[in-house]
Amino acid sequence: MTEKAAQPTKGRQILSGILKYAIPLVISVGLCYMLFTGIDFNEMIEIVRRDCDYRWIVAALGLSLFSYVFRALRWSIQLQALGIRVPLFYLVLSMFGTYAVNLVFPRLGEVWRSGYVAQRQDAPFTAVFGSMVAERLADTITVALVALLAFGISSGALITYFTDNSAVIDAAKSLLLSPWLWLAAVICVAALWWLLRHKTANRVIARIQKAFRELWAGFAVIVRMPGKGRWLLWTCLVWGCYFMQLFIAFKAFPATEGVIRSYGVGAALVVFALSSLSMGVPSNGGIGPWQWAVIFGLGIYGVDSAVAGAFANVVLGSQTLLQIILGIFTFIMIALDKRRKKLKNTNIQKCQK
Repeated sequence: MTEKAAQPTKGRQILSGILKYAIPLVISVGLCYMLFTGIDFNEMIEIVRRDCDYRWIVAALGLSLFSYVFRALRWSIQLQALGIRVPLFYLVLSMFGTYAVNLVFPRLGEVWRSGYVAQRQDAPFTAVFGSMVAERLADTITVALVALLAFGISSGALITYFTDNSAVIDAAKSLLLSPWLWLAAVICVAALWWLLRHKTANRVIARIQKAFRELWAGFAVIVRMPGKGRWLLWTCLVWGCYFMQLFIAFKAFPATEGVIRSYGVGAALVVFALSSLSMGVPSNGGIGPWQWAVIFGLGIYGVDSAVAGAFANVVLGSQTLLQIILGIFTFIMIALDKRRKKLKNTNIQKCQK
């Protein structure tokens, strides 16, 4: 009986692993394939060699380091409201590690970050995880606001583009007017209401209910925590850094710099909004969806797909390389920190004897 009971559990674990890691990988590979199918790869390489000014790429990477620090400072306010005090250096390391882990295991970086901080500070994992979820959902709201601002500022260019590409509008209309979409929305809302209201002994449903309670608790911390003004400031600085990274990178290629000269900062904001929205697609570090979004955004302003592809791949490739380097640095420092703590505990035990 024990072996038979264990088999479904093992099967569920395999299925869970496929859903978590295989599907994002397939999405990344599929989008990359579609991406490069319509682009002359040799031409793209030639554009990078001929046109790219790497000084701007390096400057964008330097600025990106500040975004990790600002993220750590913002999260520290939420953690302190929960009574969890973490040295800033190790919070920054947790940010470095998050993005490095996400390159290999999409979405697992946030779980790793919560587990690392909880283990290091001997804090409850659920409390740390709840604060992380609240932080991520706050970012989602920020992305939505950025998108509204971008599309509002550049509505003229977007209307012109969609007028010239009526197939895109027709596809969007058919999706929004589909009864299946609204039926699915109603079912989801009803299911959520039932999950939150229904009392059950079922373990799976109980875990889902617990997850929603933790989510609400995380938001409650943001509402009641001291330092809300500083939290909003760090949020603005985090996303300001993200935008300025892309804006600076625009100067690395003549074609993208020309977009800024012709259409202003609003064009960069539209590309930034699209690239930020693309990060909601499960993939390894945004590889695939991010380039796709950037190429589409630059295409609105008449940039050739090969040039847009060269720009997108250089920017994301350099950022990915930096994340790998920072990830290696992070795990070395964590190992040294654990060794230091172990030696300290050993010395304390010797002194007590």
